[in-house]
Amino acid sequence: MEQLEFFDVPSPCIGVCQVNNRGYCKGCFRSREERFNWLKFTPAQRREVIRLCQDRKRRVLAAARKKQLELELEQQPVPPQDSLPL
Repeated sequence: MEQLEFFDVPSPCIGVCQVNNRGYCKGCFRSREERFNWLKFTPAQRREVIRLCQDRKRRVLAAARKKQLELELEQQPVPPQDSLPL
């Protein structure tokens, strides 16, 4: 039995309607199917889409942080070898 819904589940759209290299919206992280069928989904399906979008966003942000750290490490100067103590 599905729980009664008193409030509509709002769309996660933030108006940044561009697709990334994996086919997800860069703004809300929904797939094409999720965006086009949003109004047909049940509230439970909408909540699941929002959960998936939050997971996708976390992965994208984690990958961006990792890439930024790698770039910062590459830019750090390396001490000359002959100045290291033996």
